[in-house]
Amino acid sequence: MSMTPPGLFEHARQERLKKEAPLAARMRPRTLQEYIGQRHLLAPGRLLRRAIQADRLSSLIFYGPPGTGKTTLASVIANTTKSAFVTLNAVMTGLADLKAVTAEAQRKQGEYGQRTILFIDEVHRWNRAQQDALLPWVENGTVILVGATTENPYFTVNRALVSRSRIFQLKPLDDQEVRQVLRQALEDPERGYGKLKVRLEEEAMAHLANVANGDARAALNALELAVETTPADGDGVIAVTLAVAEESIQRRAVLYDREGDCHFDTISAFIKSMRGSDPDAVFYWLAKMVYAGEDPRFIFRRMLIFASEDIGMADPQAVPFVHACAEAFDRVGLPEGHFPLAHAALYCATAPKSNSVLGFFDALKLVEKEREGEVPNHLRDASRDKKGFGHGVGYRYPHEYRDHWVAQQYLPSFLQGRVFYQPGELGYERTLSDQIRRRRELQLAALRETEQQAPREILTFSPPEKGAEQWLARTVDSLAGFLAQLRTELFRKHPLQRHERVLDLTADSGLLTWEAVRQVPEGGVWALVRTPEARDVLWEEAANLPELRRPQILVGSPEDLPALLQGRGEADLRFELILGRNALGRLPRRREALAHLAFLLEPGTGTLALAETLPRRGQRLSLLLEGFSLPPEVREAEERLYHKKGDPLLDWDVEELLQEAREAGLGHPAVSLLESRRTQLLPAAVLQRWLDPEAPGSYAGRLKEAGLSPEALRKFQEAMATLAGKAVAIHSVVALLEASRPG
Repeated sequence: MSMTPPGLFEHARQERLKKEAPLAARMRPRTLQEYIGQRHLLAPGRLLRRAIQADRLSSLIFYGPPGTGKTTLASVIANTTKSAFVTLNAVMTGLADLKAVTAEAQRKQGEYGQRTILFIDEVHRWNRAQQDALLPWVENGTVILVGATTENPYFTVNRALVSRSRIFQLKPLDDQEVRQVLRQALEDPERGYGKLKVRLEEEAMAHLANVANGDARAALNALELAVETTPADGDGVIAVTLAVAEESIQRRAVLYDREGDCHFDTISAFIKSMRGSDPDAVFYWLAKMVYAGEDPRFIFRRMLIFASEDIGMADPQAVPFVHACAEAFDRVGLPEGHFPLAHAALYCATAPKSNSVLGFFDALKLVEKEREGEVPNHLRDASRDKKGFGHGVGYRYPHEYRDHWVAQQYLPSFLQGRVFYQPGELGYERTLSDQIRRRRELQLAALRETEQQAPREILTFSPPEKGAEQWLARTVDSLAGFLAQLRTELFRKHPLQRHERVLDLTADSGLLTWEAVRQVPEGGVWALVRTPEARDVLWEEAANLPELRRPQILVGSPEDLPALLQGRGEADLRFELILGRNALGRLPRRREALAHLAFLLEPGTGTLALAETLPRRGQRLSLLLEGFSLPPEVREAEERLYHKKGDPLLDWDVEELLQEAREAGLGHPAVSLLESRRTQLLPAAVLQRWLDPEAPGSYAGRLKEAGLSPEALRKFQEAMATLAGKAVAIHSVVALLEASRPG
């Protein structure tokens, strides 16, 4: 009798589960090409995409709301990597499962040299003990952690694990991306509905994309319900109309967890909107909390705190008013209780604001940190020992004086003049302000006390620096002052986010390259150098960095960039920032080069930032020779030289630069000027190159071409030769060009 191997039953069961799985599970992308959304992490050139493609992952934590693709991204990694890939769900597993995984990972590492990637879904669900147990295996490289969490990992994940992982934040998909997910499901014949005749009306798709609220899973679940419950017509067409779509997804999914980030972020937005006196925003955030089922009593508690902290003495009635609304809510209940809830929020939003009550906390901090101040003798209790110790003697009873006030010492002696309460200028408190200030002045004058203030504490910290960061810091700090100023100005044109892509057009010196590497640790830097020698130098310096943080080095000129990227398989690569110093000055076709750069910018967000020395406004060498009697024709020849038509090195200024940028298709080009007067040593070798009329492109040779007579040229050369080895003041003007690529 033949027997069927057990493995066949298991295989059949897995295949049946795949076919019967929900649409959202069946349509889970298998490759990066199928993945939709999260371009800030996975667009061509981003660090995460490069790490996945190169199979060189370090420990990662994916953080974001449901339906944004965290688990999906993990499955893409599983399909891409050659490492062993193990999945655990933190809700259903514990220490025993972790021990089994790490034991197997050690075996594979020892026997086959194979790495193990451990994906932990909902990693925040593991308690501290479980996370602590994972830490040693991550630290010694036995497993590479890939965690997924909907909660802020800085609050819910072991700090040691966080410090050893790169954290990538995923964002909700926009409507266009959700539409793309839906179209993908409709067209896929194997996993989706490509074999069926499904007609999804435009209004229905718009509704699904809108109400899904950036959650791809919710949109696919709604589409599945609509298709599976709608009968086909006589032609076999399943028509998903707006009415069908509305029934399939009737209520917008609002991301809200009473113990999670959205809870704290939303109440924070609500309070900050009240503090900013914006009633429209207050109503919006209040509505979001109510819609999501937040406990109104929690909201009332926060408004009661707000009434004291942020309204305070500007409107002393705020606390009793909010308290009265809270009592009204308890008496009325829901849904009518929404009226006093909204009433209290509106009152807080529109009331005058003062945070003067925070002065109490200044006093509290002072009591905690300062030496104890004795109670002044006249303020002490006189009921027990007035006769023995004289306590209370000298106290002046304010009610016996005009306006029920008298100047006397109330603070300890060493705190006389210390101010904790600063009256605001709004509402009721405005009526107190002048009176309190006048009384303080009188009190200090009467007591002849000098103002004493506790020394302020200076807080410093020294985070641990790894070798790469120390090396980068040394590289940046060694730059000369003027170059550092240029670097600062160029990077200021486009404040970088950590995940963005940068192209340095002039990386030979590394002036801009290493600052870019420092600012985009989760993005990428491409460095263009002119020669293989410069490439080798840059590679040698980059060896101090981890491999994935090293710049991608290209050899050529700006005009060669499209071909260079095409040769690397990166033709679709676009950059958020392209920058360079004197990248255009030597190019015979600047307009064409600018057009190439415009094409390489990310549409709508990419910025081009160039620092170009303006030769026409530069230093005339003859002006360095004020003590010499030079023929006037030297200066005349210099001016002809700098205005010679057709010379790409010298014949251009701001107007030409702006015109060429516009003709290249760059949007909103603008130029600001930066002047420099730097003292520079003139080595003899440099002067020799400048003064050799036969050397290609030399200053003397250009003067000769500009019509300078041999005799005048000789006198100029002799005078300039006297400057060899001396320091001279060189004047230059740099054009800082900023432009963008229209969206």
